Amino acid sequence: MYTITRVEDTIRILPEQFGEDLDEVIKDSVQKTFEGTVRKDQGIIVVAQNIIPVGDGIVIHGDGAMYQKVAFDALTYMPHLQEVVNGVVCEIVEFGAFCHIGPIDALIHMSQIMNDYVEVDSENEIITGKEKKKTLRVGDPIRARIVSVSLNELSARESKIGLTMRQPALGAYDWIYKDEGDEKKKEKDKKETKKRRKGKK
Repeated sequence: MYTITRVEDTIRILPEQFGEDLDEVIKDSVQKTFEGTVRKDQGIIVVAQNIIPVGDGIVIHGDGAMYQKVAFDALTYMPHLQEVVNGVVCEIVEFGAFCHIGPIDALIHMSQIMNDYVEVDSENEIITGKEKKKTLRVGDPIRARIVSVSLNELSARESKIGLTMRQPALGAYDWIYKDEGDEKKKEKDKKETKKRRKGKK
């Protein structure tokens, strides 16, 4: 889920930057320091904007750099358990598929891809259901549910998000539309059968 949060923190401005436009230095420093970082209570900071300095900066003896308090609006992404998300398959591996969901990648383990035995061909980047013959490839848009979240504050890339697509209305969009079409066809066939039965009476 995306939210906008007001954040206050401190940045370090190097002595060689003192002669430059301070507002630009602060903006650049905030974006480089905080964008792409993870905070357990807020999630991943995607974008920092509306950046303002708070009070005067402090120079610490023996350091030379200036420490400046700042406030900014952060567009954050926090994955929540049981949340239904849209994504795109970005990599097929021996044990499942990685998907982009927002600014982070998540894993759909091979046991959570579909209600079918699957064959994973990581060389050709395709996963195929043995009985239903459904396929999943790199680039396929998907809808999935988040089943596990472990955010790593030291490195966003080390965060682990687990997904499942084994419930109704989840999966690759091709499957969902086909299943919805099959259901509509079944309903239409049922109605036509009832009409024919009534006509025979």
